[in-house]
Amino acid sequence: MKNIYETVKDSPLFNGVGAGDFEKVAGCIESKTKNYPKDDIVLLAGGSVGFIGLVLSGSVRVIKEDIEGNIMILTELTKPDIFGEVFACAGIDRSPVTVIAAEECEILFINYKKVIASCSLACAFHSKLIENMLNLIAKKNLMLNQKIEILSKRTTREKLLALFEMHQNAAKKFTLPYNREEMAQYLCVDRSAMSHELCKMRDEGLLRFHKNVFELF
Repeated sequence: MKNIYETVKDSPLFNGVGAGDFEKVAGCIESKTKNYPKDDIVLLAGGSVGFIGLVLSGSVRVIKEDIEGNIMILTELTKPDIFGEVFACAGIDRSPVTVIAAEECEILFINYKKVIASCSLACAFHSKLIENMLNLIAKKNLMLNQKIEILSKRTTREKLLALFEMHQNAAKKFTLPYNREEMAQYLCVDRSAMSHELCKMRDEGLLRFHKNVFELF
């Protein structure tokens, strides 16, 4: 539990929960860990979402597939990001998205109902977990709004610039967590058209790039 705490202490969900209390918390919320190899399915669309997943190591990708098999990447999560909390909070029994291991990873699973309901022991830290959960959901809503803003752009260039703005954090040089195919899936655009637009932007002196490392001017 000590090794797990070193990771989850950086998660907003466990903000204010000390090392001494974490072992009690872990038992109270019925947490358990599981390892996944790369490309393994962590949560399949249509599966139960009565839990929250917290990434302890590696990374996972949240995707949505349409009826024709086209894949859209919604987001990529690394430690100590969490997933499933919005669906569980909304009372959605079946997941509308699939979560896959982008690389070998370890996930901490948490019983959502045990988080939002006060336990029989009336743990002092339980109300803190509920407060943290509300903050997390509010921030996740802001992230979803960002994604909607990107997808609402009319042109591929506008979508690319909005994506860069979201990831650069005021730095000229930054790294995206996607390759070209994944970028196209995330932006819901044709890969060839997107690559052509990137080359045009490079030739116009707007940016430089090598694989998934970009530099804006």
